[in-house]
Amino acid sequence: MRTIGAELTRVEQGTVEIELPFDAKLTQQHGLLHAGIISAALDAAGTYAAYSVIDPDASLLTIEFKVNLLSPGRGERFLFRGEVTKPGTTIIVSDGRAYAIRHDGPAKLIASMTATMMVVRGREGIEG
Repeated sequence: MRTIGAELTRVEQGTVEIELPFDAKLTQQHGLLHAGIISAALDAAGTYAAYSVIDPDASLLTIEFKVNLLSPGRGERFLFRGEVTKPGTTIIVSDGRAYAIRHDGPAKLIASMTATMMVVRGREGIEG
């Protein structure tokens, strides 16, 4: 998240929020926030939310996600919220929502994600 200038702004049991200011370096050819950035931030928010419901010695790997891009990524900053939908000992499902925030109106939903994570324990090179 440091690479794209994003920061954690809310961490609670099962819920995480990440915020990102607009940066032209993160846009596609039309000046909109790139779908890859939206997907990465939603994946991170959902995974961090899942980390909040597992043992500290476990880790997570995303094994699947589906993104729906609902509206152009146009805003002064962006909010990515991840929430655990189904906790588990082996598989965790999270849902995420991305919002564009502008000074002249309410936050606008721009994307949603459902992701599946595998809980990993005792695997060399993958630590909590």
